[in-house]
Amino acid sequence: MSSEQIIAILIASGIVAALGVVVGIFLGISGKLLAVPTDEKAEAIRECLPGSNCGGCGYSGCDALAAAISKGEAPIDACPGCDQEAIDKIAAILGQDSVESVRRVAFVKCSGGCQETRFIYQYYGDSDCHRAALVPGRGDKACAYGCVGLGSCVKACPFDAIHIVGGRAEVIYDKCRACGKCIAACPNHLIELLPATAGYAVRCFSQEKGKVVKEMCDAGCIGCGICAKICPTHAITIDNNIAHIDQTLCTGCGKCADKCPAHVIISPFANAKAVAEATEA
Repeated sequence: MSSEQIIAILIASGIVAALGVVVGIFLGISGKLLAVPTDEKAEAIRECLPGSNCGGCGYSGCDALAAAISKGEAPIDACPGCDQEAIDKIAAILGQDSVESVRRVAFVKCSGGCQETRFIYQYYGDSDCHRAALVPGRGDKACAYGCVGLGSCVKACPFDAIHIVGGRAEVIYDKCRACGKCIAACPNHLIELLPATAGYAVRCFSQEKGKVVKEMCDAGCIGCGICAKICPTHAITIDNNIAHIDQTLCTGCGKCADKCPAHVIISPFANAKAVAEATEA
């Protein structure tokens, strides 16, 4: 190889090396100039969140919620899946006082399982509650307001916290994170979030009058109003033939449950262990 060729190679190598240095410097400067500022508080808050990205807080995921909390756009207890310890940590990160967290749990307002309700035909369609709700009678059960029992809520739950037991949905208390996806999945709007401290709730959602309810189901509210009359705090009202309990007024005295002739007023989470065992069986 001649000296001229060697010189040409060295020059080419030098040019490439120089270009590499220039490009590296340019990328380094650009990275600093164009870098998106990081919110250290948001990152710290994100570490306190469960990471399930369930959307129960109303945001697209845990990252979005963390950013909103950091900016003061969302309360520190906005995540339904956070326990008191996590909320205390978030408050400490923001340098503010913590708030008392009231855990919420999904509750199915229907007692009409296979043993309690009557069936009007045999459904053979897709195993989807919304599809079944489109057919006459909104499914094969006599009560058009009750749990269809095909498990759309089960499929929607990211925490395996709801199962079909005996033809109706049952919530596993310890697993529920109150994300609300089961609520959105139920075509009959039977699922609501109750505070975990709720003393009593009405496990029925039928809008029919008492006589019709009795003909359709052995476990339905007949709208008699006895519970409303005896409630000492006036927490119960009758609307559209169904009893409703205002949890902010209920003291959990149990008088309504004792007097309910249909036995549909229950302590919603008292049988949590039994439900969990039934779903695992």
